[in-house]
Amino acid sequence: MTAPQRIGPYAIERLLGVGSFATVWLGYDAVLDARVAIKVLAENWSHDLRVRERFLDEARLLRRLEHERLIRVHTVGELPDGRPYAVLAWADGGSLRDRLAAGDLPTPTALRLLGEVCAGVAVLHRHGVVHRDLTPGNVLFRSAGPDDPDAEQVLIADLGLAKALAAASGLTARAGTPGYMAPEQDDPGAVVDTRADVYGLGRLGIRLLAAEPPDARPPRPGPAPDVRLRAGVPPAVAAVLAKATAYHPADRHPDAAALRAALTRASDRSPSPRPGIRRSYRLRLAGAAVVSAVAVGAVGADPGGVGSGRPGDGTYTAGPLTVAVPAGWSAVGATWAGQYGADGDPEPALVMSPQPRRWAADPRLPGAFVGLSATTAARTTPAGFLAERTHGDCAPAPARTTRQAGVEWTVVAYRCERDRPSIVESAGLHPARRALVYVQIAPPTDSGPDFVDTLLAGVRVTGPPR
Repeated sequence: MTAPQRIGPYAIERLLGVGSFATVWLGYDAVLDARVAIKVLAENWSHDLRVRERFLDEARLLRRLEHERLIRVHTVGELPDGRPYAVLAWADGGSLRDRLAAGDLPTPTALRLLGEVCAGVAVLHRHGVVHRDLTPGNVLFRSAGPDDPDAEQVLIADLGLAKALAAASGLTARAGTPGYMAPEQDDPGAVVDTRADVYGLGRLGIRLLAAEPPDARPPRPGPAPDVRLRAGVPPAVAAVLAKATAYHPADRHPDAAALRAALTRASDRSPSPRPGIRRSYRLRLAGAAVVSAVAVGAVGADPGGVGSGRPGDGTYTAGPLTVAVPAGWSAVGATWAGQYGADGDPEPALVMSPQPRRWAADPRLPGAFVGLSATTAARTTPAGFLAERTHGDCAPAPARTTRQAGVEWTVVAYRCERDRPSIVESAGLHPARRALVYVQIAPPTDSGPDFVDTLLAGVRVTGPPR
């Protein structure tokens, strides 16, 4: 296979993998000095509208869910020959399949990893999505950041068979991978729900923890066969995995969250941060009034979530964040949806605009979203974070840096043809708080060239390091 020199604006460095329906290349974004994974629909499927739509549906689903336990999609595009491609975050740590090919993982690591995978699938289940193809090849690893080179994010990838988008693929007789596919997935008339993923997670757990390679033959009705686990695995874990891989869905755990809770009890271990695996985040957004910011990739704000106030003329505060707003603007305190601190609580944010509660939904309004995240600073750099926040329908200018209020900012401006004509993405590390400050700005159409730098100069962070 001959590697293309470029795909869209990205220079191609090497092949990452080849699947049944797509090829994945490692690309380089020269503007943001960042590497990305580019997934291209295979040429032999390019004229099949069902496959093409499934390919695009996966990108849309990942963009809609936007969670750090799922592989991120930055944008989509189309090659000159008409084939679509999706630009994804690069999982630089490879896949679980790669690691298992090199040998079994230590028992404590395998147990913790299984819990992290369950937590990632639980994100899908909370949104009514069934993955249907949970295999070691679809569990990826991404470095957490240069400050902690041993820490990693565990990511769930390849949502091409997700049931929320395709109840029956119509592409093959089976919708899944033998050895991990639930029995009902082989029956076109069966109901496939979250318990199918529980089966896949159970089979994944057996692969990670069994004393000998698991049987890959199709499952049969009746009790699940006994599984002999490796030394050091708590005995109760075998019963949890047997329940997860029961032939009949009604005999399994109801979803990934319930399976994870059962594994935790069986391991006699409460969820806690462990070396090499990112902590488990508690999501507390149920019932919140969420305001989506303009960033493609859906950062969000929960008005008033951490308190808001106006300490002085023209300034507003939300937790440790204080901003000086332009004339005629106001602000509301917020929490940053999808961003959680080490204590599991949402990290702080603030939205400012002439009408801050309408800004995200009304493209005619200028405004800005300001967020503060210590966990993001621990996993990536400002430039790396901005590489995750690209706008597919807009043209970026070269990145620049500016020092304002003691923070070295990286700034990328986008010129857009639809909705807001200009979007500015900026991020910097606050030295005292050891946290990343992110500011997304939709400038007024009549603003001057100094508007962005003046706004950044008015962003302040107070309080001790967290």
